Order: sequence, then structure tokens, then C-alpha cells
Amino acid sequence: MLRIHAMLQTQSKSRLVGANCPGIISAIGRCRIGFQPLSCFAPGHIGIVAKSGTLGYETVAATTRAGLGQSLCIGVGGDIVAGTSFVDALNLFEHDEETHGIIIVGEIGGSAEIAAAEWIFDYRRRTADPKPIMAVVGGIYAPPGRVMGHAGAWAGLGDPDAQTKIRALQNAGAVMVDHPEKFGEGMRTLLTNVGGRPAFQAAPVAVAAQQRGFHTLRRPTIRRQHIMPQRRTLYLTQSQSFDLLGEKGVAIGESNKRSDFFFGISIDRNSRSPCIIASPTTNPATFLSRSRKFPFTYGKTHFTANQANIRAVASYLGLGEISLEPLAKFAQTLLDIFINKEALLLETKVSRRSDGSFRVTEARFGFDDAAYKSSKRQEDIHKLRNMAQEVPEEVEAEKEGIVYVKLPGEGSIGTLVNGAGLAMNTVDALTLHGGHCANFLDTGGKATSETVKSSFQIVLSDPRVKTIFVNIFGGLTLCDMIANGIIMAFRDLDMKVPVVVRLRGTNEELGQKMIADSGLPLHAFDSFEEAASKVISLSR
Repeated sequence: MLRIHAMLQTQSKSRLVGANCPGIISAIGRCRIGFQPLSCFAPGHIGIVAKSGTLGYETVAATTRAGLGQSLCIGVGGDIVAGTSFVDALNLFEHDEETHGIIIVGEIGGSAEIAAAEWIFDYRRRTADPKPIMAVVGGIYAPPGRVMGHAGAWAGLGDPDAQTKIRALQNAGAVMVDHPEKFGEGMRTLLTNVGGRPAFQAAPVAVAAQQRGFHTLRRPTIRRQHIMPQRRTLYLTQSQSFDLLGEKGVAIGESNKRSDFFFGISIDRNSRSPCIIASPTTNPATFLSRSRKFPFTYGKTHFTANQANIRAVASYLGLGEISLEPLAKFAQTLLDIFINKEALLLETKVSRRSDGSFRVTEARFGFDDAAYKSSKRQEDIHKLRNMAQEVPEEVEAEKEGIVYVKLPGEGSIGTLVNGAGLAMNTVDALTLHGGHCANFLDTGGKATSETVKSSFQIVLSDPRVKTIFVNIFGGLTLCDMIANGIIMAFRDLDMKVPVVVRLRGTNEELGQKMIADSGLPLHAFDSFEEAASKVISLSR
């Protein structure tokens, strides 16, 4: 993707939508580029921009059910570097006469939501009659250091957490909700209250809870934690990282020696390019606040002592002329590893020597598993993975194409959801309502009946689970197929815990009928609020 973005930056005629997104659809213009489920769309006047596919579909369905419909829906995707940003979409919505209201669907990872908040603040300041804006951000309770389904759903160095994004959007004037089901009636109310901008097919609705705030039963208390390695990424041990550096002739020092500064190479999501990350301190108390990114062009950069980025980094780190050549050589060594081994993040702590050269005292190298899983590239690196040190259930789920993350705490509610964004939001909303989730589980966009059965087996392997919540929005996934998987699992696995099922989307009526006619003790709901209330009561 970095190579593609480097190519796109040389021209102005082509735009990348995604990666990792369902595409763009103009419901009012009846034009689709992508694979969105047409059944939940309706022509209307709400512009929607979303990182998550399934969470975006939930938003679409809510606005359709409220009689609002959609003007244009843009999937920016959940990748680390997106070709189209929230701000790109907001600029379009601002000037689109068919768009009367705007909805943003964000999640953890990167700072696109912060940029959107800055845009909203400026827009409301300079516009006499601003269009109402609502938003949701998924991943409030995502454990630090975990990749939550989407490739970009993890917080890197200096990235804001979900709660910071929520506050920024709220302070800018966006109306926040805890679940996309609330967007329909909420937006109808906002549009009705905006003079001269009537709601599409709307009647006045009194929704007392729709105030400019984060609408939950209780506000989350977020404990700040240090960034941990994201698990879907392979992180080498320090000795393995040292071995890679040693092969390149880099001097290695003992870890108990003093480190003078931090130096690494990773990805700058804002510039859509690789970057040097540097901090003049390795003190945990001030390291993040003093870290700075120096983006550079992918595939066209060769670091030398006179290269602008090297001089800028050296100046920021307080290094003299004597260290320019060693710094350039070290940066080039890391860049070679970054490109040739398809790394995601290379971090080092470095000490200076009297002759201006450096010695690496600590190292942590991370490699995304996509290269290996998609085409067995970088096999030598990924053979170093030690599955014995990982959570067994998570490893087993991975074999089935399921993303499962075991959550800490009481964990009385097992969750089974299709789509990473919807799965994150499900955990968030249940927790905000007073529930205790045992896991995050994303069945994947192409879930089958067998996948659903396997998901139940994995969730039930956790002895903490007292009840299971199945929350499905059928896009590519058909609700009747999910219903068949639920019924199969209930019969084949000798289920003893109660199961609450919510099916929406493609073939929802058929799926709901299959559940109702099964004769099994399943609790079926259409409303998320009602389903959440039931599953929480069953878990106590």
C-alpha cells in the first residue's frame, strides 16, 4: 500500500477508495462502486463516511428506517493508510446540496477523527447554517496493543485513544452516540430543529436523549496504559531483532547501558508514507510527548549525511555534525530492513559513543502478518513466531479465519459478531450499559454456518461466559445463513448457556423467522437496546 500511495502522490487524476472498505454508493443517484448490500439503502439526504463496513451498514439501516435515506455513503476503510480521508468526505458533503446531515463512523487507530473534529470546528465557525453532524467511535474498550480485526485498528506511538477522539468530536459540535441504531431518530430530530433544512420524509420526533453529548447509560472510565505490541503483528524478541541488526553490521550494546535517544521507522498515516520516529529521550514519562515523526517518500529515499530528513532528525535529537554520517548509515540500515522484510514498525533505543557513532541498546521489530498469510512472503521472519506463548483460543480461531481477542475481567458475556467495527462497538455498548464482555470476536465478512458454529465453540471454551450475544448485520453475510449456523451450534454443541440473537440486514426477516421457528430457547431481538438489556440481565 505504501508503494501505491507513493505512486498516487505523483498525480492528481486518480483517487484510491480504501483499502479495506466496501466502496462508495450514491443512493440518491443509484450508482455503486463496491459491494454494499443494496437492501438497506434508500435515496435520501444523509451523507455517511465510515471506516467500518458493518458499522456503516448499521448506520445506513438506521437512517433508512427513520425515513431519512442517504445521499452518498463513503467507505474510507480500516487500513493503516487510507486513500480517502474523513476530511475529504466532509469537504464533499459540505458543498453537496443533496446532503442535509452528516454522520461519521470512526474507530481506534490513527488520528483521522481528530482531523475531522478540527474540520467540524472550523466549519461551524465559518458557516451560518451548518449541517448537523453526528458520530460514533468504536474501540473504547479495545485492549491496548491489540489489532482489532481491521489492519489499522490499533493505536501507534502518539495516536489518540477512542475516548480522546470522542471528546474532540463532541467539543467540535458533533452529536455522539454509543450505537449507530440511534443515528436515525437522532438525525431526524436534529434536522427538524434546523430552520430551513427539513428532514427527508420526516415528522417531528421528541428524543430527549439526543443532546450534544455522548449518549450512554454511564460515561466510560478509561485507564491510560502504555502502548503494547499489537498481537496480530509478529514481534520479534529483542535477541532476534539484535540478530537482524548484527547481520547488517550494527553495533549492539547491553540493555543495562544508558540509552540517549529513541529512533525508529514506521508509517505516518497522515502523510500516507513511511516516517522516521525520533525522541531525544527514552524516559517513559516524557517519551511519547517528545516523539516526532519525519515522513519521507517510499521507494525514493536514500539517507545520506546531507539528506534533509537526516539533518532535521539530528537537530531534533541534539546531535552534532560528527554524528550525521553514522545516523544516516543507521537510518538506511533500518530502512532496508523495513522495505525488504515488509516491516510495520522498527524501534530502537540508542546510546552515543565519543566518536559520534551509535550502539543499539534495545530493539523491537514488528512485521504485519499479511505478507505471509496472503502469499507466504517473508517466511523466514514469520517462522520465528512462537505460538506456544499466545492464547490458545486465539490461535485456534485464527485457523478458522476468525479474529478472537480474549478480554480481561469478569467476562460473563460472550460476543459473536460479524465485522470488526461492529464487534468493537458491541463490546463498547454492552460495557457502557453495565455488561462485562469476555471477548471480541469477528467472524469475518464471509462467515458461513460452519464459521458460526466454530465461533460458538471458541466462545464457550471460556468458563467465565454465562450468556452469549450474537449481533449480526448482514451485508455480504446472509442472516439466514447465520441463523442456520446458530441453530446448528445449539443442537450440535449441547448449549447450556442462554443465547441472545440480533439479526439485521440482508435476509433479516428470513433469518429471524428461522430463529423463531426453531423451537430452541433463543432470545431474538430486532432492537440493539432491547437485546443488550436482555443479555446483561442474563449474565448476572
